[in-house]
Amino acid sequence: MKKILVALLVLFIILQFFRIDKTNPPVNKGMDFLTIKNTPENIAGKIRASCYDCHSNETKYPWYTNIQPVAWWLKDHIDEGRIKLNFSTFATYEPKRQAHKLHEAVEMVESGEMPMESYLLAHPEAKLTTEERKAIVDYFRKIEADIRMEHNLAREGERNDRN
Repeated sequence: MKKILVALLVLFIILQFFRIDKTNPPVNKGMDFLTIKNTPENIAGKIRASCYDCHSNETKYPWYTNIQPVAWWLKDHIDEGRIKLNFSTFATYEPKRQAHKLHEAVEMVESGEMPMESYLLAHPEAKLTTEERKAIVDYFRKIEADIRMEHNLAREGERNDRN
């Protein structure tokens, strides 16, 4: 039993030499969702606190990302979150994709799937009250509707130009 514990301790120590890359990609505020949509500060603050660590290029890595294998697990979540929705590059999405991403965000926030419970354990400031959750959902729905309307008007204008 003692040999197993020593072996596990040695393995744990060796794992600490395999660090994750904590470098965030560059941030261009002109591409950021909160900036381009001129989000009201009260809503922007909650989106930033509840979403941006995993869904932007502005991740703040906490102290426990220095401990392996926890850091690998967290880094995987962050990478996956950025793939699914990256608020820092929102302006690069086509309008149809922007609307779709906001629709998905509404579903996730409304159902309580986001922010994730595992994230909330270490980040209580990210917890959303019922009112905050509703405000974010309503805001995402409004922006989604605006994007769809603008996209449809632009397509209509293109059709008229061809005729």
